Amino acid sequence: MSYLLIGNISALICEECMEPLADARIRIYLPEGPHDPDVLARGIFKDLRQIPGTQVRAKADRLLAETELDGSGNFCLSWDEIHLFTEPLELDICLNSVPGARNAREGRAQYHLSTFVPHWKRDRDKYLAAFAYVVPAEKWSNIRREFGAWAVAGTVRHADTGEALRTVRVEAYNALNDKLLGRGYTNELGKYKLYFSREMLSGSRMMQIIRESRYGISDSPDVYFKVFYQGEPLLEEDGSQAHKPGRRRIAHCSRQNLQARPATQPRKTGTFSGWINGFISGKARSLQKDRYVTY
Repeated sequence: MSYLLIGNISALICEECMEPLADARIRIYLPEGPHDPDVLARGIFKDLRQIPGTQVRAKADRLLAETELDGSGNFCLSWDEIHLFTEPLELDICLNSVPGARNAREGRAQYHLSTFVPHWKRDRDKYLAAFAYVVPAEKWSNIRREFGAWAVAGTVRHADTGEALRTVRVEAYNALNDKLLGRGYTNELGKYKLYFSREMLSGSRMMQIIRESRYGISDSPDVYFKVFYQGEPLLEEDGSQAHKPGRRRIAHCSRQNLQARPATQPRKTGTFSGWINGFISGKARSLQKDRYVTY
């Protein structure tokens, strides 16, 4: 008999936007010692608690299987039957980058996600189980901070009607120097997503000093936005908007819903109707009387 574990691991940027842990690495370990079933039931997920390198090396001999997650966060792992299907397994995730990070770090940071007993189902000559998990936005934001990468998501809607604005370009700017940080485009539902990294801030890793001394030093910028459709501005905020709640020292996972007001296009008057209007007003009568008026 063999085992086949399939699944998906993703992370929340906000309640309305999720991204896969693309190209991360998943590792499955055999259990160490007995596990209390009640403890397992209470603490199945650890929300990606980082493991020191010494602990990673110490359990290397218990590694059962590992593989890369694909671009959608999916994985498929198989191994021979060398443990009981009633025993728990340790599941770790390894990251050397996150979406939006400029450079991958040397070596992988390893995080413990869960110690659990999969719900195995027998299928001919193997046991089959599935596992899926979504990392909470708050935890994912902390991990993104370690990689110096920001993800901003939200919707763009018409300021008057609330209608979703499709295929518009959203740009985020650093209020400290008015420098473009990142851009993204809305989809059919008016949702957008954009990324930027620490290197996009002024002076690469230069720290942004917060004016209020009680907040100390932060490397998160104050951000404002602009929205364009086919090159025409629909929303042009200035740096003062970066002082709004949620814009200052923007979180590494942030939801920013925007409202824009597209310009109303004047209706073009057709040639024939334009001539009729002119004729009635008397402007065209004198010019066209020889052609259109019979005496």
